Amino acid sequence: MPHRCRNYDPMAEGRVGVLSEVFPPKSHWTGEDVPDLSGQTIIVTGTVLLSRNARVYMAARSEAKATAAIEELKASTKKDNFHWLKLDLGNLTSVRRAAEEFMEKECELHVLFNNGGIMEPGNEDVTAQRYDAQFGDLSFFTTLLLSVLVRTAVSESAALSGHRVRIVNTSSSHDAMAPSAGVVWSSIQKDKEAPWPSRKKMGMTQLYGQSKLCQVLLSNEIARRYCDKGIVSTSLHPGLIKTELQRNFNPVGTSITKALFSDVTYGAITQLLAGTAPEALEMNGEYLTAYARRSMASKKTMDAELAKKVWEFCEKGVAGS
Repeated sequence: MPHRCRNYDPMAEGRVGVLSEVFPPKSHWTGEDVPDLSGQTIIVTGTVLLSRNARVYMAARSEAKATAAIEELKASTKKDNFHWLKLDLGNLTSVRRAAEEFMEKECELHVLFNNGGIMEPGNEDVTAQRYDAQFGDLSFFTTLLLSVLVRTAVSESAALSGHRVRIVNTSSSHDAMAPSAGVVWSSIQKDKEAPWPSRKKMGMTQLYGQSKLCQVLLSNEIARRYCDKGIVSTSLHPGLIKTELQRNFNPVGTSITKALFSDVTYGAITQLLAGTAPEALEMNGEYLTAYARRSMASKKTMDAELAKKVWEFCEKGVAGS
């Protein structure tokens, strides 16, 4: 029996104020509230790790770094449920291989945490297929892995058994910084050695905002297209968190980060709620903010036609990989 799809109106929640996002109240939900995850298989594309008896795949490019992190986690948790999945988000060929490798090893996926990425790299930084590094590092992985999943019996058996797959897409409040048009398509993929004037005109802040807008739009489109196949897609702003994302900041930005941003442990709270809390299974298509609160993203994310275009753009890119 197909899963019931409810009509969610994100405008009903209202957007949390800017000050409340910068200085969020104490969370009513913490990592201690993560339920037992025995029997669940989870993919993580960043550094948020679970140890509540789940089988966790750490998707990362560097085997040495992943292995070191996994061994440390095994030692601290006394559990042997962490595995490395080779994945370079900047190369669609690697993404496809990772998705196929996972499906060869596992017959189920319960949670995909899409929380890798970079922030404001060099203006000319692109992926192996010449896509804007900020855009390619997240959107394509979601689309490609999902396309592999829904073409298999996993999706059908999930729909019949009641098992649902959660896709948790970590975006940012920077979606509000996207250009007024929402997406400047000419800024996403570089035409070989040709000049790239649209990127220089936009600047790195708008480009980052555009990538985060696309992440929410893609999450919304997944929620719309696949809710009846047992997939629950949410997007979120984790809060202002001190991470490697700020490695490209200038000295002023670095000082602001040290003064205002929270420790990395807080960044996991909202993601963990979306990925593990029973009540989050009813949040398909929703947007959350720090810490573990329902909210709404910018008005541009409500554009269903733009969401469809982002999906089709990603699908086309995946097909050509």
